[in-house]
Amino acid sequence: MITDDYDRLILPLLQRMSKLEELDLSLFIGNRPFIDGDHLKLNILTHMPLLTKFMFHIYTSTRFYEQNNCPSNESIQETFTDFTNKNIVSSVDYFRGTGFSQCRIYTHPYRLKYYDDITNNLPGGIFRSVRKVSLFDEHPFEHEFFLRLSQSFPLLEGLVVENKKQQQLKRFKTSTNLNEMLSIIKYPHLIELHLLQAHQDYYEQFFFDTKTCLPNDVHIRVDYRIMRKITRNFRRNSTRSNCVNISSVFFANKSNSPEHLHEYFPRARIC
Repeated sequence: MITDDYDRLILPLLQRMSKLEELDLSLFIGNRPFIDGDHLKLNILTHMPLLTKFMFHIYTSTRFYEQNNCPSNESIQETFTDFTNKNIVSSVDYFRGTGFSQCRIYTHPYRLKYYDDITNNLPGGIFRSVRKVSLFDEHPFEHEFFLRLSQSFPLLEGLVVENKKQQQLKRFKTSTNLNEMLSIIKYPHLIELHLLQAHQDYYEQFFFDTKTCLPNDVHIRVDYRIMRKITRNFRRNSTRSNCVNISSVFFANKSNSPEHLHEYFPRARIC
């Protein structure tokens, strides 16, 4: 859970652990400036002279920074140059529309089962421990991003997409130039897909069989109005193959549905 009590409660607790030899720290911190390597050295590591192993994942969110005073990802990364562990990753995002910013620092390999609020600045690497992912950005997620996502999280089971921006680089497999053809993305372990806060383009991204091949038994949460539109009132063939094996559908904003709706989702429990 995210906490606002890091400076008041958590930091004093850590500073009393002077004989600690190993520390594995996972924190989600709100309403404070970013935690970086300088902060860790000054406020934690100097209080633990016997520490030999330090693994961490620290996420900080804030509205404190102004446009002319925004630490860059490079400046955050530089604060770890004299750490013994050289496998430290940082990721910084600023959302101009809301004034919200976030910073994530962690020792590699990443070991948590979830990775929330991923943006287009997704760091490289393979995240074999992660099972659940949420996406959020004020810039569109293009097809190439989802391809990279599927490769970075090979055991992904749950995915939430929150993005109201339409895709700018939509291309279809109608081109005669093979280099412009889309790769069909597969999520072999996916069992949950939530698109309630997503633009129509991301419905097309996941349900058009020219873009994505969904596995069997996926549970989806979608907006009925958008789903009806992209499936052409649940008759479109290019979306049927990804809908036929869905296990359950939760429709938000559902109105009267056509009689053939259950034929389009023959295996699904619809609610």
